[in-house]
Amino acid sequence: MTALEVARGEIGVFESPPGSNEVKYNDWYYLRRVSGDAYPWCMAFVQWCFYMSGEPLPYKTASCSTLLRWFRQNAPQRINSSPAPGDIAIFSFGHTGIVESFTDRTVTCIEGNTSPSDRSNGGEVMRAARRITDVTAFIRWEEILTGEEIYKRLSEYLSQKPAPEWAGEELEEAKSLGITDGTAPEMFATRAQAAIMVKRAVTG
Repeated sequence: MTALEVARGEIGVFESPPGSNEVKYNDWYYLRRVSGDAYPWCMAFVQWCFYMSGEPLPYKTASCSTLLRWFRQNAPQRINSSPAPGDIAIFSFGHTGIVESFTDRTVTCIEGNTSPSDRSNGGEVMRAARRITDVTAFIRWEEILTGEEIYKRLSEYLSQKPAPEWAGEELEEAKSLGITDGTAPEMFATRAQAAIMVKRAVTG
């Protein structure tokens, strides 16, 4: 299950009592019950969704700006100016959500701590459509590994175990099919391609 699918299953969850920021996502994040204005939970919700999907974010923070800063410093290749479903949208007004769909002008996210009347502290998990110009950046953590990351992981694996004969045969077949020319490990790979490569590396 992806983080987006997890988020969809949470639509309609409210903090209780209203205005308290008492909600299960904060319980999980802080490992205790917290309450009050110091604990807005839009980012705690996003963190929780990725954790529950089995792909936790590499940096744990309840701050939108801090998460974006971490990615800019440590994984800038994960930051995009255009959205894809499953991306983390960081909004200019200090809010976040998980992208579900988009058009040229709007992006629809599933968000925690929002409402129709209060877009960044509304106390509910809901689907919200906003102007795409309100987004500072999209962070793409789930569903994609760069070719460079796959290349590095496979290189580490193969350094401990000789490459099987089939690996060379697979590479030649991939070249003949136009999937790769073998010269650009920094290129993106689809999730399906990554899964095939990892499975074959482990079972081969």
